[in-house]
Amino acid sequence: MARIRSFDKGTQSIRPHDSLVDCFHSTLTDADGQTLLHLTTFGSDYRKSAPKSSQSLQIDVEMAGRLLEVIYETFPTLAPKSSPPHPTVDTPVSGAEGDSPIYHLLSKQLGTD
Repeated sequence: MARIRSFDKGTQSIRPHDSLVDCFHSTLTDADGQTLLHLTTFGSDYRKSAPKSSQSLQIDVEMAGRLLEVIYETFPTLAPKSSPPHPTVDTPVSGAEGDSPIYHLLSKQLGTD
């Protein structure tokens, strides 16, 4: 549970994860009036206990811009072809409603269903 202060290329040995999780997003305002993007992931479908938050991250506008740079470097086909530099989304992004057995339960608990 942390607020991201930097994005740097890592050097650790990593591999693809075997499990999928759901991620919910919210916005909030900090004490200085700055908007933050809050991302929360929940345990995989195979978690033995009831669904609960596994990790949460908060990103301010500066880190959101840096994250977009990292995304565009990693997935160049997503990079905008012209101005504005950062695309806007007019419709909400849907979750994995049909793919995850815990999605609807979490949506109801979080009031997003």
